[in-house]
Amino acid sequence: MELAVELLGLIVAVLAVTGLARRLGWSPPLCLVTAGVAVSFIPGVPEYQLNPELVLVGLLPPLLYSAALQTSLIDIRANRVSIATLSVGLVAFTTITVGLAAWAVVPGLPLAAGFALGAVVAPPDAVAASAVARRVGMPRRIVRILEGESLLNDAVALVSLRTAIAAIAGSVAAWQVGGDFLLAAAGGAVVGGLVGWGASLLLRRVSDPVVGTAWSFVVPFVAYLPAEAIHGSGVLAVVVAGIFIGHQSPRMVSGPTRLTSRLNWRTIQFLLENVVFLLIGLQLRRIVTEVGQADLSALELATICLGVLFATIVSRFVWMFAVAGIRRIVGVRRWPWSYSTVISWAGMRGVVTLAAAFVLPADTPQRAVLVLAAFVVVAGTLLLQGTTLPRLVRLLRLPAPDPAQDDLQEAALLHEMTRAGLARLEEVRTQADPPEVIDRLRDKQAYRADTAWERLGRGSQIEETPSEVYRRLRAEMLDAEREVLLDARDRGSVDDEVLRRVLSTLDIEEAMFERPEEPDYMPERELHTPAATAGSCAHLEHAGNPQPGTAGCEECLRDGTSWVHLRLCLECGHVGCCDSSPRRHATAHFHDTRHPVIRSFEPGENWRWCFVDSIIA
Repeated sequence: MELAVELLGLIVAVLAVTGLARRLGWSPPLCLVTAGVAVSFIPGVPEYQLNPELVLVGLLPPLLYSAALQTSLIDIRANRVSIATLSVGLVAFTTITVGLAAWAVVPGLPLAAGFALGAVVAPPDAVAASAVARRVGMPRRIVRILEGESLLNDAVALVSLRTAIAAIAGSVAAWQVGGDFLLAAAGGAVVGGLVGWGASLLLRRVSDPVVGTAWSFVVPFVAYLPAEAIHGSGVLAVVVAGIFIGHQSPRMVSGPTRLTSRLNWRTIQFLLENVVFLLIGLQLRRIVTEVGQADLSALELATICLGVLFATIVSRFVWMFAVAGIRRIVGVRRWPWSYSTVISWAGMRGVVTLAAAFVLPADTPQRAVLVLAAFVVVAGTLLLQGTTLPRLVRLLRLPAPDPAQDDLQEAALLHEMTRAGLARLEEVRTQADPPEVIDRLRDKQAYRADTAWERLGRGSQIEETPSEVYRRLRAEMLDAEREVLLDARDRGSVDDEVLRRVLSTLDIEEAMFERPEEPDYMPERELHTPAATAGSCAHLEHAGNPQPGTAGCEECLRDGTSWVHLRLCLECGHVGCCDSSPRRHATAHFHDTRHPVIRSFEPGENWRWCFVDSIIA
C-alpha cells in the first residue's frame, strides 16, 4: 500500500506541475526538477532512490522507442552527416574535454574517472531539446538534427562510459576501445534491424488494435536485452527497431491500430519522461548527504561543479564552430552561423546523464563529487539554456516554420491522393454499384481536398469557408446525436455493446474535425511553394504575368454570387473563384479556354498551379 501511495503521489505531482508550467509558459522539465529539489528537503518526504538499472533498462528503451517511432527515416538520411557529427564526434570530443577538465579540478581524480564523467554529461537529452525546439518555432532542419542527435548519442556515450569504467579498474588498450565501439554499433544495428523486421512481420498479421498495441510495448525490450547480452548497444538497437517499424507502419498496420498505439505511446511517454525529471530533483538531498562525507570545502565543490558545467557548454560551441570552419574550407554546403549558435546552445542534459552517473561503481574515486557535478550539469543546462533558448532564437531572427507553407504542401498532396482515389474508384466500380454511392464517394473526396485548399487565403475577407461552416454545423449535429445516445443509455433501451459501438463512430468523426494547434500565419511573409513540393512543366515555365482584369471573380461579380478564394489566369488575366466556391469559375475558365496556369490571387500568396499536368509551383 505504501508503494502504491508513493507512485500515486509522483503521478499527481507530475500532472499538477506540468499543467501549471504549460499554463504559465514555463519549461516543464525545469519546473519538475525544481519541484523535486524543493520537495526532497521537506521533512518526512520518503527518499526516492533513482535506480540506474531501472532507468537504463526499464525507462530508457520505451522512451527512445516512442521517439524513434515518430522519427522520419528520410530526414535521418538527409541529415546523416550532421547527425553523425554530433552524435559520434561531439560525444567523443565532449567526453575528452570534460574528462580533462574534471581531472584538472578534482583533487586526486584519475584521468579514467574524469573521462567517465565526460561520458556521463556528453549526451544532450532528447526530451528537453525537442520540446524546447518545437515550442519556440525553430527551423525544422535544426529540430530534426537535434532529435536525430539525441536518439543516437546515448549509445555512443554509454559505450564510452563502459570503456572508462573498465579503465578505472585497469588498463585498456586503444584497440580494445575501438573494438568496443565497433561491437556496440554493429551489434546494436544488427539486432535492431532483425527485431524491427520480425516485429513488422508479426504486426502485419495482427488485426486487433489492442493486441497490436500490446505487442508494440514489448518491442523495445526485445531489442534492448539481446543487444546488451552480446555486448552491443541496446540503445542503438531500440532506435533502429523503432525507426524501421515507424517507417513501415503505414503499410503494415491498420488505421485503428496506429491510432490506438499512437495515443497509448504518447501517454506512456508523457508519464515516464516527466516522472524521471521529478525523480532527478528528488535525488539532490541524497547527493548532498554523500558529498558531505568528502573532504572538500564548499568553495572547492562549487569550483568543480561550475568548471564541469562550463567545460560541457563550451565544448559544444568549440566543436560546432570548428566543424563549420572545416566545412567552409573544404567547400561543403554549410548553414548560417546562427544555426551553429542555436545548435550549440540547445544542449540541455537530462535523465540519461543522471542515471549514467549513478552507474559509476561505488569504489570510483570521488564518486559523490562526480555525481553532484553531473546533477549540476543537468540542472544548470536546463535552467541556463532551456530558459534562454527561446530568447536566443528570437534574437537571431531564425525563420520559424510557416504554417501557410504546410497547408500548401498538404493541399497539393491531398489533391494527388484524391486523383488516385477517384481513378481507383473508376477502375473497381461495377454496373451494379448504385450511382448514389459513387456520388457520395466523389463528394467526400472533393470535400477533403477542398478543405485543405480553403486553409490558404488567410488574407481574404471571408469570415468562414464552406468547410468551416460544415464543421461548425456538423459539430452541433453530433452534440444532438450524442444526447439521444446518452438518453437511450440512461433509459436502458439499448444494449451497452451497441451504445459503445455507435459512440465510437461519433468519436472518430469528431476527431476528424480536430486539427493540431498551429501558429498564426505571418502576414508579412510572401507564401511561395516549398522547394520539396514544387514541380515544373512546360506550361509553368512559359507562364506569363498579366494584369488582373478585376479585383474579384469576374463571373461572380456579374451574377451577384459569392466566392471563397480567387485565382488569376496567367495567360489572359482572368480572375475566377476557386473550387471551394459554389461556381468554380477558375476551373470553368480553364475548360473553356484551355489556359493551363493559374496563380493564387490571395494577399501574400504566390504559388501557381498547372491544370494540365496537375503540378504546383
